[in-house]
Amino acid sequence: MELNERILKYLEACDKVDTLKLASEFNEEHQKVVGAVKSVEALEMVVSEPIKSTKWELTEEGKLVAEKGSHEAVLYRSIPEDGIAQAEVMKTVPNAKVGFSKAMSLGWIYIDKSGAPLVKRKVESITDTVQDHLNEIKKGIDNLPDNVRNDYKKRKLLQEITIKSFLLSKGPQFATSIKKLETDLTSDMLLTGSWKHLEFKPYNFSALGQPPECGHLHPLLKVRSEFREIFLEMGFTEMPTNQYIESSFWNFDALFQPQQHPARDAHDTFFISSPAVSTKFPMNYLERVKKVHSVGGYGSQGYKYEWKLEEAQKNLLRTHTTAVSARMLHALAQRDFRPQKYFSIDKVFRNETLDATHLAEFHQVEGVVADRALGLADLIGTLDAFFSRLGFHQLQFKPAYNPYTEPSMEIFAYHEGLGKWIEIGNSGVFRPEMLLPMGLPEDVNVIAWGLSLERPTMIKYGLNNIRDLVGPKVDLQMVQNNPICRLDK
Repeated sequence: MELNERILKYLEACDKVDTLKLASEFNEEHQKVVGAVKSVEALEMVVSEPIKSTKWELTEEGKLVAEKGSHEAVLYRSIPEDGIAQAEVMKTVPNAKVGFSKAMSLGWIYIDKSGAPLVKRKVESITDTVQDHLNEIKKGIDNLPDNVRNDYKKRKLLQEITIKSFLLSKGPQFATSIKKLETDLTSDMLLTGSWKHLEFKPYNFSALGQPPECGHLHPLLKVRSEFREIFLEMGFTEMPTNQYIESSFWNFDALFQPQQHPARDAHDTFFISSPAVSTKFPMNYLERVKKVHSVGGYGSQGYKYEWKLEEAQKNLLRTHTTAVSARMLHALAQRDFRPQKYFSIDKVFRNETLDATHLAEFHQVEGVVADRALGLADLIGTLDAFFSRLGFHQLQFKPAYNPYTEPSMEIFAYHEGLGKWIEIGNSGVFRPEMLLPMGLPEDVNVIAWGLSLERPTMIKYGLNNIRDLVGPKVDLQMVQNNPICRLDK
């Protein structure tokens, strides 16, 4: 017979019963009995009234005393007839400090100071009342006066336990057998009309529903938000970067990157097959770019090769957001010049072999400052201000080569957590061969720097493999559990 039916059968013979008694009668766990009661109570077959009771139980120390004797009795029995030094007693007897104090106050022992001080027995025999009391409590007999019980509680020999149970009585729908109630109203019930003769389980409209799964920000988005806030704090304007497909002209030629450069090979760049080419360009600007590449200009001898429009027209997935910077600087040159600070954080695409540190699709963080008479000192000062907000306060710079910046510098920072110098970005001053064909004034210089978004995120969240951060192998639990990003500003 099911437990809930056994409860109903038992309740049929009496008016009221405590769930604790039922647990004892059925030899079941009390919590299991309570669960069965709740199920029949929902059917209004029983009514339950919560009740509380208290009882005294022995603590772990109390159980030890009940078995081996009180601390004072144990100490009394450990004293030989001719006495023992107090220091020896305190060192060899368990709980000697409490036992000595209690035995002295009860008059069981004394200190003989006639010679060398010795602890001696004062009485021939003792009765261990504490042990007797605790054994009675252990058997369920509690006749102790309140002052004695409280004393044992202070000595941590007894503890008061609150017991919660339910007093059951018959409900309005009481029966000894449980009728199965319908839980769903089906289309068949409506078509046949059988619902009129069926009994339905009452719905609990106060019950909480299943909590819906909420969306969670990916670690990359959390770090991106922090980067964006830093740029905005420094007075930068965000560039529009929603155009993933660029022509080779804006991605390479406008940046004074030669058409025979290895980066323009299909092994490094994703070229688009449809539409394969772009045809709309600012033609005057395009002619100036063609000239500086092929024959030079603005004090430069150029690359001395035959520049081809067909190569510049090829469409591709942008390999860097510097293509967007080139568009913004060209637009800036078409009006009266005012100093500007731009930034962008968005996706770029490289034809890379996927491994633990490389992806074919990743994010580039770029900052660009255009002003008159800017130089290397301005670049280093701006970088120091930017990276200090990221929590990097020790920077080093290494000379590097970029086709569109001169001088160029790789940026290294000392990472306190890793205990070593790590490369965190690239930077430089844009070349005149890139800026002057746009129409910018000759005394205007542009400083720029860039870094990936994935690398700082991996460092921040302690990830060693970039595929644990993005891609099909990402642990969604990691995305859900990781805290909000807090860069050490």
